[in-house]
Amino acid sequence: MNEDVFENRELSWLKFNQRVLEEAFCAANPLLERLCFTAIFQNNLDEFFRVRVGGLLKDQSQNPDKRDTITDLKPKAQLRAIFDTVRTLAPARDAVYHEIMSRLRNEGLEQVTIHTITAAEHAFLADWFKREIRPLSMPIVIDKGKPFPFFRDRSLYVILRLESKSGIRMGVLPVSDQCQRIIRLGTGGRFILAEDAILAFAHTIFSNSTVIDRTILRATRSATIDFEDIEDLLTGDYRSDMEILMQERKRLPVVRMELSETFYQPALEYLCKKLALKPDQVFYAKAPLDLSFAYECKHLIPNPDLQYERLVPQKSDAIAEHHSMFSQIRKKDILLHYPYESIRPFLRLLDEAADDPAVISIQITLYRMARDSRVIAALCEAAGHGKQVTALTELRARFDEEGNIAWSKVLERAGVHVIFGPSDYKVHSKLLRITRKMRGKIETFTQIGTGNYNEKTASLYTDYCLMTADPEIGAEAAAVFDALEERKLPEPQNNLLVAPLGLQNRVLALIEQEITLAKNGEPAYIGFRLNGLCDKTIMDALIDASKAGVQIELLVRGICCLRPGIPEETENIRIHSIVDRYLEHARVYFFGTPERMQIFLGSADLMPRNTIRRVEVCTPVRNAELKARIYRDFRLQFDDPVKARIRQPDGSDLLPPAPADAVSSQTILHRNAYARAAATPKPEKAKRTRKEKV
Repeated sequence: MNEDVFENRELSWLKFNQRVLEEAFCAANPLLERLCFTAIFQNNLDEFFRVRVGGLLKDQSQNPDKRDTITDLKPKAQLRAIFDTVRTLAPARDAVYHEIMSRLRNEGLEQVTIHTITAAEHAFLADWFKREIRPLSMPIVIDKGKPFPFFRDRSLYVILRLESKSGIRMGVLPVSDQCQRIIRLGTGGRFILAEDAILAFAHTIFSNSTVIDRTILRATRSATIDFEDIEDLLTGDYRSDMEILMQERKRLPVVRMELSETFYQPALEYLCKKLALKPDQVFYAKAPLDLSFAYECKHLIPNPDLQYERLVPQKSDAIAEHHSMFSQIRKKDILLHYPYESIRPFLRLLDEAADDPAVISIQITLYRMARDSRVIAALCEAAGHGKQVTALTELRARFDEEGNIAWSKVLERAGVHVIFGPSDYKVHSKLLRITRKMRGKIETFTQIGTGNYNEKTASLYTDYCLMTADPEIGAEAAAVFDALEERKLPEPQNNLLVAPLGLQNRVLALIEQEITLAKNGEPAYIGFRLNGLCDKTIMDALIDASKAGVQIELLVRGICCLRPGIPEETENIRIHSIVDRYLEHARVYFFGTPERMQIFLGSADLMPRNTIRRVEVCTPVRNAELKARIYRDFRLQFDDPVKARIRQPDGSDLLPPAPADAVSSQTILHRNAYARAAATPKPEKAKRTRKEKV
């Protein structure tokens, strides 16, 4: 097999983040949204360093001969390639940031520096520093005989090189989290960032020394840690041990140091030595080191022309407001498509389950929840009404661990039965099962989704939510929950694709089915809508399918380790990617031509962590109308003339020029949702009968 058909996982992710940065360059995007894309790019890169680079550095230290299973690279080679790539992306980020800010200056938003402020503004900032910063400041002097200071993950620090009678030392001034980041100069949109103001006035704190060099520093710490790393601290109680793990994670090694200005080389070498960093882990930025303030800028100049048009998730035309969700789901499967359609019907389902005397039990898997979660509130209410409520709360959801630990305690106090997943497997599934007993008859209502039970992300991420009363799906969902109750892996099911024991093999069998048809001269088709593709076993099967003549279309938002269009290898594979206003998040599998197509949707990307190292659930879509709708959505997005980037055989992405009247798929999907909602008859409000309620 031609090895050039594969792409390294880490470098593929960096190409995804490059596509994010390209949206900051896109002149068709409103200026403030372009600014926000720079912040998204940076936040993505932060997480990449914390997780992926942190893991590779750990491997390099503990297992230097470990190889990437796709491209056979050792940790050292991957790190070298990562650092080289990031150094090419950083100048592009800096350039587009300053270009955007230059254009925003003409719109009334202006970031200034200490060198461009007026005398009156200088006096204002000097007074502000004295009132707001000096009382919060805890200056540190780095000197021989003193412990080296601890730099918190992704926090900002002003670093000074000081000269006094006792010699040359370094001073450190943390930029407090309690400090307001944007300092407005007057009532308009003119502002300075707190760290720039602190950098300018820091010398007043170290008044007995002369400042001979200064910079702003930001350190990124690894987030790669597991129970093996803290074995001596474990208590045996899973939740308590997770709390210990979270505390220990805050003290993991620094993996990257960013500086706003060049710094005296011997002093920089000293910092690197103390932080155990190599020179290639030091990066310079001409844009602010923390771009999270970009979102606040929307409030400084509330000009709607500088932001996306305001769009609101619409009511689904499949749902009647004055009939119970149970009665409607019983009649037919219901599909919601976020954020084009509102999450409210799903929340209604939970609220009705909490109040309905016929509901016996509610079972749900929770991965990421909103800060003020209505889902949690409904579960607590249901438990308070005497329902048997079981919530599997995944305490290992990356960077949501502390929140989930807290939610698990809230649920327990409310009387919810909280369980945790198998010891070595995250439960990433989005699965809900409600059991009712009415007139002696048991019925189940099952919801399977591609996204989290999170009201906030439901307005930002594109996801599907399928609600069904199918008894077979309900029975198989029950089997999944029964296994999780015992902290065991669920067995393979007949209808549901359930990882890690019954998803990858089923996908491979469905691919093989299309290969057989193609070899027999019949039309064959495979399509995937994913966040990531790097399961080599599945990629090998797709290559075999391409060789057999199966037509394959892959819509992959992020990591994609397969290259299309390579003769005699992947020439029948086309790969597109969309980065747009909303985060593409749905996972859907298509097997077969439209007249015989099987469609599955769920929580699993085709990555080893999903297919063989997590508990995932995907469901078949059986309703013909819904299948047609989901495939129409896929076709619309795959053929998007504005935002669909086309993967080339060399692994690069091509964004063809859009026709003047072209409209992006996300815009069309939202317009369609508005049109359906407007066309839905508004029924007169009627008093519900008992029969309608159930």
